[in-house]
Amino acid sequence: MEPVRTCVGCRTRAPRTALLRVVAQNDTLIPDDRAVLPGRGAWVHPTRECMDAALRRRAFGRALRVSTELDTRIFEQHPPRNKG
Repeated sequence: MEPVRTCVGCRTRAPRTALLRVVAQNDTLIPDDRAVLPGRGAWVHPTRECMDAALRRRAFGRALRVSTELDTRIFEQHPPRNKG
């Protein structure tokens, strides 16, 4: 059975392989395509809708338990892919 995670953008549960892991390093939000970077991770569907919703709701700071403002420029440049 495949691990299931919750998308911080749309709050729906999905298989881990369908989601993009995101970590905070030095107050910068970094997409972790291979899901191997150290530290706490947050999961989001790699679609523009979910990525924008997560940024708008400031869900990454809560999910990653970061109290400072995160630099999202690198994350925002990450290309979305089709859901599914």
